[in-house]
Amino acid sequence: MVTPDGIGVLLRAIREDAGRTRDEQAQVVQRAQNGRWFDWENIKRWELEKRLPVPDRHETIARAYGLSVADVQRAVAASRQHRRSQYREKEDVKRRRFFGVAAAAVGATALPGIAQAREGIDGALAGSGAGDLAYLESAFERHRGGYHGRAPDDVLGEMQADLDLLGQVLNQPHPAGARADLARTAAGIAGLVAIVQHDRGDKGDAFRWFATAEKAARESGDRRMTAWVLARHAMVPLNYGAPEVAVRIAARARRAAGRTPTAAGALAAAVTARSLAAIGDHRGARTAVTDVRDLVERLDGQEAADTWFGYPGQKHFVHLSQAYTLLGDTEAAYSAQDDALDLTDSPSVMTRALIAMDTAACLRLDGDPSAAAGMAAGVFDRLPGPYRDGLIRSRAEVLHQALAGRPRDLLGQVLA
Repeated sequence: MVTPDGIGVLLRAIREDAGRTRDEQAQVVQRAQNGRWFDWENIKRWELEKRLPVPDRHETIARAYGLSVADVQRAVAASRQHRRSQYREKEDVKRRRFFGVAAAAVGATALPGIAQAREGIDGALAGSGAGDLAYLESAFERHRGGYHGRAPDDVLGEMQADLDLLGQVLNQPHPAGARADLARTAAGIAGLVAIVQHDRGDKGDAFRWFATAEKAARESGDRRMTAWVLARHAMVPLNYGAPEVAVRIAARARRAAGRTPTAAGALAAAVTARSLAAIGDHRGARTAVTDVRDLVERLDGQEAADTWFGYPGQKHFVHLSQAYTLLGDTEAAYSAQDDALDLTDSPSVMTRALIAMDTAACLRLDGDPSAAAGMAAGVFDRLPGPYRDGLIRSRAEVLHQALAGRPRDLLGQVLA
């Protein structure tokens, strides 16, 4: 349901009052952005609030619809607030249903010997191990949700038993179809481990897990999974000082993703933008930024979900923050940081710290190295122990190397 005072109702009312179809309105938007091609499907998405216009579009929308940028921002904010309230209501309903089922189940205990009987019957049937396959698929779904405030080491600890089971099941024979599904699940779980190892700073192990994940993804024949694995893999060299390697891996990810708008394709474009900016190819980086912006507006459902496999708005702005920071466009970077924080509802220690490090880097670029060092040092000093190594430290060390004099010493004391 669209928001009564939100962006969808506003844009649709203006279009219909002008007697224009969505295709005709798209042509108006296209003229407002100096003739650059514009997909009319975006008009439909905005009006139905399947996707909200990203800030980079607000000025163009204002020109095309005869509004002020402030009008557009207020309407988008209203839609976003409505969406969040709807989400919270749905979550409350889910929790009530869960607790109702749980309460009904209290007191139910297994009869003596029933588990052993099931195991005997199951073992005698052809294709045994289906229960393990189903469990591993559910484990994959459970783990893909992200940290949710947990430390990386804790997440790995929770995955250990599932990894052991996965190794055992992979060594058993399975029909071709089940084997392909199992390979896809293996690719996803291995990719999740690789992500955690990347965040912990264990670059070598992250590379190895991503290699395993890619092998499993290719065995499964799932191009989307292959693209996701490669896009996430490219972030390891990108975040640890080898952006040229990241460009090559991200290019493979984009080829695997193809033309269909997917979270993997959007992530690969974002990583491409950051990598090209890091090696000084600013034109290529800005082209990739345009690509990812266009892709983001075409994502919905699971592709835009807030998981390690989705590419939600928050993740989009975190990547834009880093891309614009590397491009030296601090005004755009600050805007992306504000948008990312606005969409960060969960207690994401890592996300908030990385955004703050980008802000500190922008302060240095704007000629205030003391403020940059002070902000980075404060963020790092407040980090819980499990977060003091790995990705956040790497970002802080890059800033430390760019500083000089007393600011460099201040940040160096905290990193020592």
